[in-house]
Amino acid sequence: MTDEAPDPREFWDEFYGDDDPVWSGRVNAQLAEIVAGLPPGRALDLGCGEGADAIWLAAQGWQVVAVDISENALRRARAAAQARDVADHIRFELHDLSTGFPPGRFDLVSAQFLHSPVPLDRVSVLRRAAEAVAAGGTLLIVDHAAAPPWAGEHAREHHFPTAQEVLAGLDPQAAQWELLRCGTAERDALGPDGQSAVLTDNVIVLRRIAG
Repeated sequence: MTDEAPDPREFWDEFYGDDDPVWSGRVNAQLAEIVAGLPPGRALDLGCGEGADAIWLAAQGWQVVAVDISENALRRARAAAQARDVADHIRFELHDLSTGFPPGRFDLVSAQFLHSPVPLDRVSVLRRAAEAVAAGGTLLIVDHAAAPPWAGEHAREHHFPTAQEVLAGLDPQAAQWELLRCGTAERDALGPDGQSAVLTDNVIVLRRIAG
């Protein structure tokens, strides 16, 4: 008899179940760099976690729909948005992206580090993310290119798709999309015990020109 795969909602609720913050509370660096040059509009933040990206976007003038599978994560994100006085600009929604997706079209769809140690059909989710981009809008995907040095052995042995593999999974039609960026970027990071490292991210940026 084999062990059943953990339920994703239960896994992520437990992940965000303690009192201490899980993440730094700072906006993801690649998002801030790329979105800084875009005019604010409607944004969709996939897997928003504790809300740092959604809060930053709202502070820049965006109207944000921020979704996560974990109610515990959303509770933290709502509290953080209220503390930063941007809650009126963010709608937090509970979604398991494997089975449901927020309706509508958006000027920015952001998927930041949408990795999961429990079952998640990333290719299907990212294709639905692309479908949610309005004409003239931007799809921004940022992934880990490799596990950080402080990660466990299982994470270090995991195959992280390259930016080109992520793009191939999206299969964007040339008549509908303009590829603005597909490659890697480095950033400085601190580990859980204060150790420093330079991490490599995959960055994919597409602009919808039709559809």
